[in-house]
Amino acid sequence: MASTETTAKDRDGGDLAGLEAGLDALETVQTGRRPFRQTFVEKILPPVIAVALVLAVWQALVSFRIVDDPSKLPAPGAVWDVVQRAWLQGELLGYIWTSVSRGLLGFFFALLIGTPLGLLVARVKFVRAAIGPILSGLQSLPSVAWVPPAVIWLGLNNQMMYAVILLGAVPSIANGLVSGVDQVPPLFLRAGRTLGATGLKGTWHIVLPAALPGYVAGLKQGWAFSWRSLMAAEIIASFPDLGVGLGQLLENGRNASDMAMVFEAILLILTVGIAIDLLIFSPLERWVLRSRGLLVRS
Repeated sequence: MASTETTAKDRDGGDLAGLEAGLDALETVQTGRRPFRQTFVEKILPPVIAVALVLAVWQALVSFRIVDDPSKLPAPGAVWDVVQRAWLQGELLGYIWTSVSRGLLGFFFALLIGTPLGLLVARVKFVRAAIGPILSGLQSLPSVAWVPPAVIWLGLNNQMMYAVILLGAVPSIANGLVSGVDQVPPLFLRAGRTLGATGLKGTWHIVLPAALPGYVAGLKQGWAFSWRSLMAAEIIASFPDLGVGLGQLLENGRNASDMAMVFEAILLILTVGIAIDLLIFSPLERWVLRSRGLLVRS
């Protein structure tokens, strides 16, 4: 009988040891460097193929005269010639920098305003009841609607551009933070209060770290609204003293009926928006998810 009990205990101990080893293996994060071939196949090759397919279809529409009017659809080579000419003349980087500097600075101001506003709405019931629906309504309002009143209020200047960016981005950032705070488990808040983390200390050490996933999602959406708002402002409110940004370049192409210039501006606007997301917000999002065990290096 004693030997049977010993055998059962040994078996149970072995099972528990195996289970513990399995859990340890699941929790182990592989920190080895990803092979370049795997990175190329998984990350680089798919978008390259997609871009190549789009260019092939575009060229086919022109070559087979499905769209035989160059004033409506120029060939990819014609658009490239316009881009190359702007580069050689030293104008291309100026177009990009004018818009990017405005967009990033406006987004920074929106971040400074939207973050405390989101915390206030999320933590104070009266404020949420008063302005929560207004923020949601402002988020759904097309940003182009703010350009005419901003021009009337502030005139044709950079302040008008920043005002349009703020009105487009602040609601998205604030609502993203509110959503993140709403998803914080109540247990975290009770544990923080037990440890003395109340008021601003609790907000800084408990609420904000726990709400980071929703906050980062709000930041990404806020940047998208900032960029769209800026392009709308540059297209509608054109003025020589404001310089030529990407939106103004698009409007210049329309006024000149130059579809190659129009496509140049569209491609540059798209490229800059994607580049900012890939260089800033996607790494930030991956870091937040990885720090919570939701994304594992492979």
